[in-house]
Amino acid sequence: MTIFKKLPIILFVTCFLSTNLAADSAHFIDFSKVLNESTAGAKAQKFLKNKFVSDSKKFRNLEKKLLEEEREVIAKKKVLNKEEYQAKVGELRKKVAKLQKDKQKSLSNIAKLRASAKNQLLEKLKPILRTYMESRKIRLVIDKKEVLYGDQNLEITSDIISLLNKEVKELSLK
Repeated sequence: MTIFKKLPIILFVTCFLSTNLAADSAHFIDFSKVLNESTAGAKAQKFLKNKFVSDSKKFRNLEKKLLEEEREVIAKKKVLNKEEYQAKVGELRKKVAKLQKDKQKSLSNIAKLRASAKNQLLEKLKPILRTYMESRKIRLVIDKKEVLYGDQNLEITSDIISLLNKEVKELSLK
């Protein structure tokens, strides 16, 4: 008889938990898409690309000048005495080393700006995502690249991008 008294309680708890778990299923988001296609993320990408292109162009022009200078030094090798030639070659090597150092510094700076932009966007995304999760009673959001297979109805990327676009127009990069 005691089992018949416990059965309704067990059934009620089981039904309650199963409906609660169904409402709290995990959702997924494509963070790469959010970072690249949101308004702020796209502007940051464009800024970084333009900076890379302009720096690359500047360094190509400097490389051309150094190659021309190298040709001139080689052409004057027979005219100059050994010490003058060695001095010109040493000066040219210093310029090349400085160019390589500046090029590496520029690439490092762009990488730092990219990481900074990503961190800024993720920090601005956290409260938006938290609010979205609370309003929809979502308990878990997973990055899409970690999902092997999932129902497309559980993807929230486009919703989050539209909310992020309303909140964040651009990032501070300089």
